[in-house]
Amino acid sequence: MDMIVAGGRTKADFLIANLLEKHHRVVVINDDDEFCKYLAYTHNLPVICGDPCRKSVMDDAQIEDFDVLIALKPDDADNFEICQMAKKLYHIKKTVCVVSNPKNVEIFRALGINTVISATYEVAHMIAEATTLDNFRKSLELKEDQIVLTELQVHDSYPVCNCQIKELDIPENVIISCIIRENHMIVPNGSTRIQEKDKLLVISSKLGQQEMIHQFSGGNE
Repeated sequence: MDMIVAGGRTKADFLIANLLEKHHRVVVINDDDEFCKYLAYTHNLPVICGDPCRKSVMDDAQIEDFDVLIALKPDDADNFEICQMAKKLYHIKKTVCVVSNPKNVEIFRALGINTVISATYEVAHMIAEATTLDNFRKSLELKEDQIVLTELQVHDSYPVCNCQIKELDIPENVIISCIIRENHMIVPNGSTRIQEKDKLLVISSKLGQQEMIHQFSGGNE
């Protein structure tokens, strides 16, 4: 798929790496000069340095008829504007708007944004599962109403504390997508050991959320 990542820092870096691993074509638009240099060097891909809210910057990116645009700026209104421009001016097939305020999810959907979510890691997981644009669309449409992202702070009394992820009996519909440890982001694998004070970002079904919390916390949450 041809994809645009507009704005963001840690979120953008995480998504870009995920997209490239899946062999998608990625164009990045970002208004931070130093971060643009970092992204271009780290990921070896085209980076347009400028504010994606400006038409002249979007023109420079040459993104006409791309498949997906993901807007990651910290301001929800900016992300809405970027998605609107992408659809109306550049005929982007699918726009994904990541918001900070969950109250904007339904509002932005009603105003025509294809998919509005409040968790970047959820986007990454859905992209990882998708092999075609149609699959990606179906994944977004299916999961945005059925999955939730839970943020769980680990205490020393939790059964998961000091365990490797491969040692846990994690239900099939539960994924530990990211661990925040001392302001650093860790993309976990089976050998990753969960530590006290870790912040787990866990994707699960809505139906399985409470069971997951009880299992991870031992009923102490």
